[in-house]
Amino acid sequence: MATKSDSVRSILFALFANLSIAVAKAVAAFLTGSGAMLAEAIHSLVDSSNQLLLLFGMKQSQRPPDMNYPLGYGKSIYFWSFLVAVILFSLGGMFSLYEGIHKFSNPEPLRSPMIAVGVLVFAIIAESISLWGCMHAVNKERRGRHLSRWFRESRSSELLVVFGEDVAALLGLGLALIAILLTAITGNPVYDAIGTVLIGILLIVIASLLAVEVKALLIGQSVEPHTQQAMQDFLHARPEIDEILNLLTMQMGPDAMVAIKVRMKTTGSETGLIKAINRVEREFREAFPMTRWLFFEPDNSDG
Repeated sequence: MATKSDSVRSILFALFANLSIAVAKAVAAFLTGSGAMLAEAIHSLVDSSNQLLLLFGMKQSQRPPDMNYPLGYGKSIYFWSFLVAVILFSLGGMFSLYEGIHKFSNPEPLRSPMIAVGVLVFAIIAESISLWGCMHAVNKERRGRHLSRWFRESRSSELLVVFGEDVAALLGLGLALIAILLTAITGNPVYDAIGTVLIGILLIVIASLLAVEVKALLIGQSVEPHTQQAMQDFLHARPEIDEILNLLTMQMGPDAMVAIKVRMKTTGSETGLIKAINRVEREFREAFPMTRWLFFEPDNSDG
């Protein structure tokens, strides 16, 4: 998984980019009357608030365990990430759809379209920088996997959300730029309305994809498949273990809970068995430092 500092850096990149872009887009929307530009301004403002929610969620997930939450608050980041997906769907996607449909029934000619074009070019540059910062963290985590596979397998919900927002932002900016250029060239405001509707559909699709992935984490996913396999390989290679009966894992935000049931090799004494178990546990934690809770059970069967 990406480190906490990598995720925070990616979120801050996105936050500063979206705040500056939201102001520029709002001014351009006011000056030009473009529905696509207004949809993009709302999109950037929503993204900015989303990044603040993610930072709050990451801070909350670091709270130590207590009597009510003995396994800690790590999974709370998944709640805030899911909330971000819902906000992106409703305030971003649904508002853009509404604005686009409204423009179809009440078309308005664009004023000073080149202002909008200039703002969109600036926004594309800023969002590209934000995506570059996000990809720096993503590339650390994906281990050569294709982006689509990383998206399905990643357990870093905050990184998934920032990546999804940055991709949606760049694609949305491209759609808005095309819509405004076509409107300026043809003088037909219908192109601006079409662009606004397409931006809304884009945001709804990406928000839905994010919601599906984060929902799985909320329910309780295992650690990433390559980490699960590495744990299996570690246990198979231990001379103290005769057979792995069961290995259960659950991602808990930045940490993991691991439950192991094995048949141990005979040591000849109770003290020897305890020392063998302690040795495996200690070296398991060293090999997989994300393991915050480790439950190790020696047994004869998986019953």
